[in-house]
Amino acid sequence: MQDLETLRGGGYRDQGLQKLKLAGPLNGFPREILDLADTLEHLDLSGTGLSNLPEDFGQLQKLKVAFLSDCHFTVFPRQLAACPELEMVAFRSNGMTTIPEDALPPKLRWLILTNNRIEALPRAIGRCSRLQKCMLAGNNLTSLPGDMSACRKLGLLRLSANKFADLPPWLFEMPELAFLSVAGNPCCAVSLAEELALLRKVSWHDLEIGGLLGHGASGDIFEARWMVADAVMEHVAVKLFKGEVTSDGTPLDEMAACLAAGSHDNLISTLASIQDHPEKHGLVMQLIPPHYQALGLPPSLQTCTRDRYEPEKSLSLGTVLEVLCGVAAAARHLHQRKVSHCDLYAHNILFNETGHAMLGDFGAATIYEHLDRFDFEKLEVLAFGHLVEDMLRLVKVGDEDIDGHKALQELRTLHTRCSTSI
Repeated sequence: MQDLETLRGGGYRDQGLQKLKLAGPLNGFPREILDLADTLEHLDLSGTGLSNLPEDFGQLQKLKVAFLSDCHFTVFPRQLAACPELEMVAFRSNGMTTIPEDALPPKLRWLILTNNRIEALPRAIGRCSRLQKCMLAGNNLTSLPGDMSACRKLGLLRLSANKFADLPPWLFEMPELAFLSVAGNPCCAVSLAEELALLRKVSWHDLEIGGLLGHGASGDIFEARWMVADAVMEHVAVKLFKGEVTSDGTPLDEMAACLAAGSHDNLISTLASIQDHPEKHGLVMQLIPPHYQALGLPPSLQTCTRDRYEPEKSLSLGTVLEVLCGVAAAARHLHQRKVSHCDLYAHNILFNETGHAMLGDFGAATIYEHLDRFDFEKLEVLAFGHLVEDMLRLVKVGDEDIDGHKALQELRTLHTRCSTSI
């Protein structure tokens, strides 16, 4: 993080600064930022309260990332379109209502507009041919422009908590779309009131919160002890949601999906919901033993919609086959209950030394009881195909292992089948 006073005094001008992050309230856009145009690639002014950008913002010709979340931009600023290298833009929680036709950067790959008041997208979004990830949860959208069907690289789309009465058919013909979330829309409204009433309730005061286990898009997960009865403590995991609307949807929709998912040996179980927390929604979940580890790492700006892996990570063929069989079994179980996980990523999968896999994080999950079953399931098959492809890169088989190489060829065939449009 950089210092505003140092910026004002020209202290960063000759340092070749590529990333600038300022915190605290700003009365206006610091024009000294434009002095960094020769090198600046990443600008983070989130939470500063800005509501507009200067007309000559396009001087930042090398800018690739612009974070302006938790500010006051009610209109998407046209000035961003003048930044030729801009790939990632975030305006989460701005109260934004309008996106002008000429405002979107030409090289846009990753667009975050979660938790605003947007009622329509511009037709010009169809010209964003490189768009891969589009986060639109928590707005007032009722439709998508048909022009958006030209965004053939789109791989992940979050439409949860909007006002869609139906979904455009072309959406399910997008060749690379593998992660689609639409929970919390009229088109997939389901009544789980009776089931939610049956979900056990736990008082926040009966939980002893321990260390942080991990971060997710929708919340943080902690180790905890749950006082089940007098002098009886159970070790559990507790998920505390970040807000009323997350990048994937709402906590209530996630709770509904967890309930609809039921139990399975390859799913992380939800045990109860939390009551009496002063600020947040929460869930009590099964605590996974510490010898389980995450299969992958979340996407970066570079990989965008695809997971990352440790550089030296490798897995045995047996482990890979066990993991894939477990994940496939979990997904099949969900589909039988008309639940789509919508986030079938390696970073949402835990596995142990024998390859036993457990799928978690239902933040993006959608119950598709009233939607076309085939449409949703074929998207998840493509996501599974991505996972198979990733595992093929990690697996190690000896040169003389004939059976192993035969199994690898079968996995390659499976990947092709999962990745081929139906």
